[in-house]
Amino acid sequence: MTVLNFVPLSPKRSFIPLSTEQKIVTMFGLLFLILFAPGVSEFLCTSSDLEMSYTFCDSTPHAFTFHLTPCSTMNKSVWKAALTWIPRSDIQFLKIVFHVWYDDAKALLWKELLCSGADDEYSVCGTLKGETLVAAFDIKGSRIKFPKGNYSVVVQGFSDDSENNMLICLNFTMIVKQDAF
Repeated sequence: MTVLNFVPLSPKRSFIPLSTEQKIVTMFGLLFLILFAPGVSEFLCTSSDLEMSYTFCDSTPHAFTFHLTPCSTMNKSVWKAALTWIPRSDIQFLKIVFHVWYDDAKALLWKELLCSGADDEYSVCGTLKGETLVAAFDIKGSRIKFPKGNYSVVVQGFSDDSENNMLICLNFTMIVKQDAF
């Protein structure tokens, strides 16, 4: 948890005027706090060709971490992903919805039923509320040659087929700095 320490102003001065340079530094510090305070945004990685981070797009805090290696889109056919999550409800049914935007244009909508409650093949299925889910898996979509640009990927997990009961929502930001081809 981030704790801020405020120093009281001198009783002789109730207002301290700031120069333009001090205001810029103060605003940068505030922006840095907003972007990188725990629970607000999680930085995944940065390299010469890629930057990735994620935030939660629903209003509820989650016990969730996600890691991705390698941090590159150049000559990589598979990314290794690892996640740790403590769900707030049992996972008997899980539908994942991906919304992908490329430079602010909708590029993909993909829905996948991971858990139906019968003969499920994924380890996440059957996880009970409060249980720690630890999973490692490959993301083979990285064999796609990503053009340079800004990508936004919203991943939503629902506990029903009608997409009314959201379990989790993540907003991934991916900035590809150079073309892979």
